[in-house]
Amino acid sequence: MIPAERQRKILFMLKSQQVVSIVELADLLNVSHMTVRRDIEKLEKQGRVNSVSGGVQLTEVLHSELSRDMKIMQFSQQKEQIGKRAVDLISPNSTVYLDAGTTSLEVAHQLSNRGDLVIVTNDFSIATLLMAHSSHEIYHTGGKADRDNQSTVGPKVADFLLDMNIDIAFISTSSWSLRGLSTPNENKITVKRAIAKVSKKVCLISDSSKYGKIATFHALDIEKIDLVITDANLSDNATSDLQDKGVEVIRSIG
Repeated sequence: MIPAERQRKILFMLKSQQVVSIVELADLLNVSHMTVRRDIEKLEKQGRVNSVSGGVQLTEVLHSELSRDMKIMQFSQQKEQIGKRAVDLISPNSTVYLDAGTTSLEVAHQLSNRGDLVIVTNDFSIATLLMAHSSHEIYHTGGKADRDNQSTVGPKVADFLLDMNIDIAFISTSSWSLRGLSTPNENKITVKRAIAKVSKKVCLISDSSKYGKIATFHALDIEKIDLVITDANLSDNATSDLQDKGVEVIRSIG
């Protein structure tokens, strides 16, 4: 059986089963575990599946994002843990970028007792919080307003960022995988790519529920990320795959 036919069979099985194990696929296809893993790796590069511990699942397609008000109620404990780990990475007197999002907002909360940083953000809530509760120097990027996300997006934001030199950037996302970050909002692409270009260190901050999802627009290759800060529920298999790509992984446990 040629690889393309095996891969079609794998996808067919996944349509009726949420997760299929490596052992089960090897038996069904009458090939070695290594051959199955190579087929899965090929499908994963295409964004069609994601590896999980001991097996594989179909990639979940994200067609739209929840509003900011809905996001802020989800995974609050994980976001707090991620925020605490993130601030430990910030050296004194650094220039820091905080991407729009509720996990980034938690980082901002954790930074409110400091005042030594230059903070750049496209998030209205983050800017408002830090203006009221810190003495950091704050820059807002301006740009086109995204009401649902309470932030700004588009090429004007990217132009602003390209004139900055960022020591460490914390990027958020609603969907990411071994391939990288994606978004249903085309206007976010230029922002993600601009900040990755001008930052010495790029950190993805995202709870594990968003891993294995893919949206319409590919925003950033995973190789552009230096470090992922997530929660303890990211699988060992996903962690190992990311490390093989040269991405450091911190799984926060509180």
